[in-house]
Amino acid sequence: MPITLSTEQAPDAALLQRARALHKEVPLIDGHNDYPWAVRQNVKGDTDKLDIAQAQPSIHTDIARLRAGGVGGQFWSVYVPAELQGQAAVTATLEQIDVVHRMMRKYPDAFELALTADDVERIFKKGKIASLIGMEGGHSIDNSLAALRMFHRLGARYMTITHSKNVPWADSATDTAKLGGLSPFGEEVIREMNWLGMLVDLSHVSPETMTDAIAVSEAPVIFSHSSARAVNDVPRNVPDDVLRLLPADGGVVMVTFVPGFLSPKVTAWGKLQTEEAARLEKQFPNDEAARKSALDGWTKANPAPRATVADTADHIDHIR
Repeated sequence: MPITLSTEQAPDAALLQRARALHKEVPLIDGHNDYPWAVRQNVKGDTDKLDIAQAQPSIHTDIARLRAGGVGGQFWSVYVPAELQGQAAVTATLEQIDVVHRMMRKYPDAFELALTADDVERIFKKGKIASLIGMEGGHSIDNSLAALRMFHRLGARYMTITHSKNVPWADSATDTAKLGGLSPFGEEVIREMNWLGMLVDLSHVSPETMTDAIAVSEAPVIFSHSSARAVNDVPRNVPDDVLRLLPADGGVVMVTFVPGFLSPKVTAWGKLQTEEAARLEKQFPNDEAARKSALDGWTKANPAPRATVADTADHIDHIR
């Protein structure tokens, strides 16, 4: 289901023209795109069956929309679920990287793989979308610096330290803390990423992991898809004490458009829906169809509020 933001009112034509002109001069970089996961989940890895040269209204991405949005550089996420561990996680990540490499071959007029900042500039000047690879979750390396190095050789240029669950060497924002941040091996991972030239991505990690990683890293960190916790208090957003650490080393927060991260109203609605689903689980413990029908009825009677572009701007204004 595509995520929809309400614009509320049409943008001023002069401002829109100015924005488009700016996008032609400076590459707009999107830090996180899950199209490779959609390919895996929806069509078993076959890019021919989810062809983004054509309009794809069932997902968030196609080439026409990337062009219309002025995207000059795209990090393609090679996410695999945190439930995958060990060799299974490594293999699945390799398969997702293969999806990105096959995309480059399938759409050579639209995309080109970028391995350096100079590559991004060069590809952008050619009128293509510079394509970078972002790993999402340290479970993908199976506690191996050698695996990390090999993923870098295959093109990975950032790694999100955790996903939704802890890894043995770092705490996630959405799991029960075990370490209070990074372990000594986690610090080694950060240093190795610095040495390789991989960006340290702190979306998904706990505040303690954020501060530990910023203290260890000798290069700017990024948050590839997070917003401001002071504007909407959810675990996936960045608290103010961490935001205050970023200017010293040039760290960047790439504000996400996920409605539940942007809007307190959407977040509150999501909690109500979760509570209703739990109630229905008890009411219909052995009848999935009845639960689904009842929850669909509840959702129809209680439609979700809309996150807006103004909500997004509130996060940007707070962070900057």
